[in-house]
Amino acid sequence: MVLNTVKQGNDWHMKNVLTGLDRLTEGEWTRFKGERLGLLSNQASLNRMLETARDVLAKRLPGQLRALFGPQHGYGGEDQDNMVETPHTQDGVLDIPVFSLYAESRDPDPRMFELIDTLIVDLQDVGTRVYTFSSTMLCCMRAAARFGKKVVILDRPNPLGGEILEGNRLSPELFSFVGPTSLPMRHGLTMGEMAHLFNRVFALGCDLEVIPMVGWHRHMTWRDTGLRWMMPSPNMPSPETAYVYPGQVLWEGTHVSEGRGTCRPFEIFGAPYFEPAAIRKRLDPEALNGCRLQDYLFRPTFHKWSGKLCRGFMIHILDLEAYRPYYTALALLQAVISLHGKHFEWKEPPYEYEYKKKTHRHDFRECPPSTWSGIRARDVSLKERLVAGSRDLPRVDQAEPAVFVIIQKACSFHLSYNHGQRVNGDRKQRVSLSDPPRSIGQWHLCRIAILYRFEWQGSSPRLHICRW
Repeated sequence: MVLNTVKQGNDWHMKNVLTGLDRLTEGEWTRFKGERLGLLSNQASLNRMLETARDVLAKRLPGQLRALFGPQHGYGGEDQDNMVETPHTQDGVLDIPVFSLYAESRDPDPRMFELIDTLIVDLQDVGTRVYTFSSTMLCCMRAAARFGKKVVILDRPNPLGGEILEGNRLSPELFSFVGPTSLPMRHGLTMGEMAHLFNRVFALGCDLEVIPMVGWHRHMTWRDTGLRWMMPSPNMPSPETAYVYPGQVLWEGTHVSEGRGTCRPFEIFGAPYFEPAAIRKRLDPEALNGCRLQDYLFRPTFHKWSGKLCRGFMIHILDLEAYRPYYTALALLQAVISLHGKHFEWKEPPYEYEYKKKTHRHDFRECPPSTWSGIRARDVSLKERLVAGSRDLPRVDQAEPAVFVIIQKACSFHLSYNHGQRVNGDRKQRVSLSDPPRSIGQWHLCRIAILYRFEWQGSSPRLHICRW
């Protein structure tokens, strides 16, 4: 197997990434001989030769694929909006059932799993907590543990990369299908890493295996992978959509159009009453770091304000490393509410099967952006926290997840190096946190942290960062 590489400075980088499905295609499929297989996938589950995951398995393991499963929007990506349920159907090529996991229930029925020994999952996530594919995976892992089945995740890149985290942790009382655990909005994890996290945090006891990628590094965004973008859902047409999504998805909770019914959903947004020039004047200047807002007129062909002329903006990303979509969207929300409070409305329930409002709403008009809890405290890249050379996590299926911590409340923190030592060879670098929380209850296990060991020394926590 040969991978193309390019040299940047003194470092060699992969030009092309092999996904878990690519690796399955090239030989990993042999391990599944003799097993009854199920496949959770959709229209974006393609290898680099544009073969579907279904065809890869059916050609190499004839007769073993017994059932197909589809997530939100359907196995073929045919259904547009939230809470548009997809019916069960039959695959016309293989004559096997296609079970919808976004139907009358989001949990697999025991009869579905009676047909299989192993469920293979190949879904492209977009790096944002509210995207429901990870919740569907979690439901399948729970069912597999209950019914004694195995789950195999074919890993794929996080389009946003794995270094930058954004947003507040989700409180337990707000857990739902669009937020199954206390991840920040922009979580920096791949599907394989989330699977390991779920298995550990929820103590599922799922027989889990991840077939990892080759050539993916945490600093890579989608454009760095050399992979072709395949729409994982109808309103995710490009990598740019995924880049803005961690913030722009917040408009779904309002009656402001998030751009559905246009050709560039989430990049375009607005409402008939928007006054772009006035909104700009009220906008926190830091919200425009790495991006530019273009005044934009649009008329949605469906969804909110269908057929009505809307005024708003289109977001153009100028510097992906500087751009913080979650902060930008909150600053815009604050400006809109402050200026158009008489017209602005929150969307009424239900939203993703939540029929009651679960939280109070903050008065964004009076709250300066700098005080929004947790937004900037966790907006720190791994490369700023880790010693040089240790930022790329090893294969998630070959290491025991340890601990990675996210401070619950907004406060400044950094890693400091004892004795100024550097990681070299097999030596370990000890680092400590400045002004750490005083109890383990103030920490949250938020990430697969294969690089770290965690221990207490007196009343202070210590992290050990290891070179792999």
